[in-house]
Amino acid sequence: MKHCWFHLMPYTELPEDFRDKHESIWVDIDSKLFDPERAHHMYNDHLDEMEFAADMGFDAICVNEHHSNGYGLMPSPNLMLASLSRRANPKTALCVLGNSIALYNPPTRVAEEMAMLDCISGGRLIAGFPVGSPMDTCYAYGQNPSQLRERYAEAHDFIKKAWTEADTFSFNGRFNQQRYVNIWPRPLQKPHPPIWVPGGGSVETWRWCAEMEYVYCYLSYYGYQAAKATMHGFWEEMDRLGKDRNPYRAGFLQFVGVAETESLARELYAEPAEYFYDRCLRVSAKYANPPGYVTEATQRAGVKSQISAAAAGGPNDVSNTSALPGIQKAQSINEVRKNGFDKNAREFDSIVENGYVIIGSPSQVAEQLREIVHDLHFGQLMLLLQYGNMTKKIANYNTQLYAEKVMPQLSDVWSEWENHWWPKPLPMSNRALPNNISNSIAAE
Repeated sequence: MKHCWFHLMPYTELPEDFRDKHESIWVDIDSKLFDPERAHHMYNDHLDEMEFAADMGFDAICVNEHHSNGYGLMPSPNLMLASLSRRANPKTALCVLGNSIALYNPPTRVAEEMAMLDCISGGRLIAGFPVGSPMDTCYAYGQNPSQLRERYAEAHDFIKKAWTEADTFSFNGRFNQQRYVNIWPRPLQKPHPPIWVPGGGSVETWRWCAEMEYVYCYLSYYGYQAAKATMHGFWEEMDRLGKDRNPYRAGFLQFVGVAETESLARELYAEPAEYFYDRCLRVSAKYANPPGYVTEATQRAGVKSQISAAAAGGPNDVSNTSALPGIQKAQSINEVRKNGFDKNAREFDSIVENGYVIIGSPSQVAEQLREIVHDLHFGQLMLLLQYGNMTKKIANYNTQLYAEKVMPQLSDVWSEWENHWWPKPLPMSNRALPNNISNSIAAE
């Protein structure tokens, strides 16, 4: 199994009364809340955390793209990976999950920058192609929601051809017309870097990943319990399409807080978890589901996005019907409220009980992860070990303890399967490494 350290790069100093006084953390968040001097320190702390995770032996570092928000300070994840490609452990894969490719006209920019990252890093890039959240794509960047998936598909075809076509070519699409396409540089990995597609539960995304042989990544706010229907549905769709059950076809994101004891974990991670669910997921309902953003097939399947759930105050909106095998009806609203999903969703006890964040001692965390990895059947485990307003000191503690005490307990998981969706970098002997890294490797 692969352990991928994921960072959202949140703004860590939103006021305590943010939820009461501000309608949304996305799109129209009050610009007066942003302090560039404090952000200077946040960015550098976050980069330190990612470099530390690479040094601790995580298989990959993951970043993503968001706009006009305090949830994640990465409008350009490529800038983050450009820094990491030179400074982070050269054994660590670099995953941009991803560039919202429907936003770029022409998509040449994405093809070029990802090729640069692959070359600079020596072939360590994993390329992520998300459709993008409605807040980022339809509101912050003004795209027509009914055209978004068409733009996405066209941009995908453009980028992939730019990476693989040997000769200069013309591209005449609906949204992009280019007389000359001839990117320099070209990606180091052949025919191109592995492609991962983050999704919420769209039926079309499942089928798209199967058709293209891409990794499907479910980036869950609400943990493994709320993800069961989606992940089981994905695998039943793979069965129907005749695909094997190689667990590396799927990735899953889980919040984790590990400490020497469960009581210490509760003490350390309650505040950052409550900060995340109380403030970072403060999404106005008016931005959550613009008409045309969700496809007809997904609506008929009854699969609703986590963004809609966040806007409603909890995962009760991740409702599902039995329209597809493996997808079951969600609890009623009354049941949800009774169980604390809605009213108390942002309180730490409820956060833990409902599986949003897995906390405990190394053995407790490893046991829970082993169970969900086999239940949801995924091989690319993406971990949020920094979330909310967690300090660098606590994030690094969480990261180190996980690497040293949890990761070894999971080393045997899926060892019988081959991961066909992992980067194939240059041998270390052929790399051009920065002096500080070259010296440290020579000393080993």
